[in-house]
Amino acid sequence: MKYIFIYLALIIPAWVRANRIDVDICVYGGTSAGVIAAYTAALHKKTVVLIEPGHRLGGLSSGGLGFTDIGNKYVVTGLARDFYRRIGKHYGRFEQWIFEPKVAHAVFLGYIKRAGCRVLYGKRLNRVDKAGTVIRSVLLENSDGSAGSLQVNARQFIDCSYEGDLMAGAGVSYTTGRESNDRYKETVNGVQLKEKHQFPDGVDPYKIPGRPESGLLWGISNEPLKEAGSGDKKIQAYNFRICLSNDPENRLPIGRPVNYDSAKYGLLLRYLSVRPVKQLGQILKMDRMPNRKTDINNQGPFSTDMIGMNYDYPDGDYATRERIFQKHVGYTKGLLYFIGNDPRMPLHLRKQMLQWGYPKDEYPETQHWTPQLYVREARRMEGAYVMTQANCQAKEVVEDGIGMAAYTMDSHNTERIVVNGMVKNEGDVQLKGVQPYPVSYRAITPNKKECTNLLVPVCLSASHIAYGSIRMEPVFMVLAQSAATAASMAIDEKRSVQIVNVGALQQQLRADPLADGSTAEILIDDVDAQIITGQWERKGAGGYGPSFLLNRTAPAARVRFEPDIKKPGSYEIYFYYPGLRNASDVLQIKVYDGKRPVLKTIRSAEVKAAGQTSGEWVALGEYILNKGRKAYVELSNQNTHGAIAADAVLFVPVDQRQ
Repeated sequence: MKYIFIYLALIIPAWVRANRIDVDICVYGGTSAGVIAAYTAALHKKTVVLIEPGHRLGGLSSGGLGFTDIGNKYVVTGLARDFYRRIGKHYGRFEQWIFEPKVAHAVFLGYIKRAGCRVLYGKRLNRVDKAGTVIRSVLLENSDGSAGSLQVNARQFIDCSYEGDLMAGAGVSYTTGRESNDRYKETVNGVQLKEKHQFPDGVDPYKIPGRPESGLLWGISNEPLKEAGSGDKKIQAYNFRICLSNDPENRLPIGRPVNYDSAKYGLLLRYLSVRPVKQLGQILKMDRMPNRKTDINNQGPFSTDMIGMNYDYPDGDYATRERIFQKHVGYTKGLLYFIGNDPRMPLHLRKQMLQWGYPKDEYPETQHWTPQLYVREARRMEGAYVMTQANCQAKEVVEDGIGMAAYTMDSHNTERIVVNGMVKNEGDVQLKGVQPYPVSYRAITPNKKECTNLLVPVCLSASHIAYGSIRMEPVFMVLAQSAATAASMAIDEKRSVQIVNVGALQQQLRADPLADGSTAEILIDDVDAQIITGQWERKGAGGYGPSFLLNRTAPAARVRFEPDIKKPGSYEIYFYYPGLRNASDVLQIKVYDGKRPVLKTIRSAEVKAAGQTSGEWVALGEYILNKGRKAYVELSNQNTHGAIAADAVLFVPVDQRQ
């Protein structure tokens, strides 16, 4: 027996090591945020593992959401900005915000390859083991349900999943659904009956029109409309961001899906009978992508949003979520088939739909359908600080910002009900006019009594309506880089994440935005312009950053942007051209490198032709700049014939472009 015991003692540690991984930082969720967090941690010389329950990296950013929701490009910094520039490089541009899923996927894989990050595919969370407030390890199981487990020990953990499973498993407080307006003194939280994406009056909800006893059409709830602003646990609708192709050489027909039920789309016919439409884009938001593809989102009262069918998703077990996922797949594929093939649909819409099909060159591993459901909102942490409507509207400004947001306060519809005998959608909010605002470090940090080595940059601490502004893929990537940098600092300083020096964190993110030691680019915004002469109006929205200067042909007007060059060398200079009404057809810009001036002419028609989701950076050329303030870029209204804008100038070190 003695010899048997010694033998087991020798072999068991080897077996444990074979089923255990020890790293500095464990990142859960291979979303866009997860990839950036893992990449950042690796650049900070930390051992890292990225856990992805599925088999594809990038989440929504490689899963069909290629028509990027931005709000204001000013808030997209660091590695998030680098992502869109790498996308741009693929398409021969400086930056690109509209892209194909496969291109985004390749860029994410490139980050992993360059950093040498270890990725565990097909593994999902089974259990979180804690000692007091410290997560010691996570136990993983196979996502396909097969036997096998793996333990991951780490010093720091980052939850980058859309669902917040690691956060919840660690016993961190969270909420779901909508708070009442009273909770945080907000005005657009809770129940909201708005006109956007709404049915017009007169759409009958009953199977037999005018006969309530016949029952409701599919997808309509019999719950009464609750008081405006009241809270509940209902979840805003999910859908898929659908990539289709109209290239005959690259499209597959949209066939009749398994378990297809045309009754699910009867309400669409009712809607079209009350309000006919001429274009398919009036019921499907068909944003065009490169190479004859689409990013399709919800549009109007009956579209790709599967309203009211996801309430059990945030806290659901894996089987529940899979069931909800498959129902969304069936509904969406069925909708596309219904529009193109049901004889009751208007002929012109059927013809338009049949021009499109599934792209042969996208998602081959999942039969050309994205594996990523658009989980717009699931769990939201109740952390050390809660972001609210007051933050979005700059009524409350935090000092510990580690990223910014700027998107509309946005919620998709939450329920479809009967109001005064007519079908109505409830829950849609789109409150515009949001200017760039900081997101608190404390909002990605749990309360210290609950967990001290976890950061949550995706299911962060925010009210429902504030989360609707923050929940954009570029912002998730920015916050993920900040989280990984903070986790690395916590390891180096042997501190909990709650007492990381936020000032030092902010400085590191500014000084080394790509986390690789390369020279930081220099942005001169309009508020930092050194010389302003003539008549200019400062406009608060529509440009790069919080404002831009507008000249409406008043004479002798100019603005000069002077960089303070700390590191001499070659710089590519860019001028930001925002979209303007009645814009001058030409714009002349003087670039002075400290030795001689160069006059550049920008033609507005060329910029607009290349335009994407907002204004554009226009290249002014590459220049060798010496240390100090000798160089400048100057805009004037000389020889212009309409409105011009002085917004921002960017000086990008050539070593950043590699």
